[in-house]
Amino acid sequence: QVQLVESGGGLVQTGGSLILSCASSGSIFSIVAMGWYRQAPGKQRELIARITNGGTTNYADSVKGRFTISRDNAKNTVYLQMNSLKPEDTGVYYCNAAVRAITYWGKGTLVTVSS
Repeated sequence: QVQLVESGGGLVQTGGSLILSCASSGSIFSIVAMGWYRQAPGKQRELIARITNGGTTNYADSVKGRFTISRDNAKNTVYLQMNSLKPEDTGVYYCNAAVRAITYWGKGTLVTVSS
């Protein structure tokens, strides 16, 4: 079992920045990759950024150059640095951990970008 707790969401103006954090606990040694997903109002949840145990990262085209995923292994925490935020970045951001065929989710943190 892996437990994930997101934090750092909030209200920000267009062009602003936020840092989201995802603290993991439990069987974290079994995690092979972690990611951030976003669910905008009325839309499906989508992958925003992902980082593997080897440090390989990938991003959705919509956030490339603006968002950066990173991790602090000592703190068992993954971060999402979000810059140049746009209203279309609004949504609930979920942390995800992949453990072979099992996926764990946090409860999400709301990000609202005002125009």
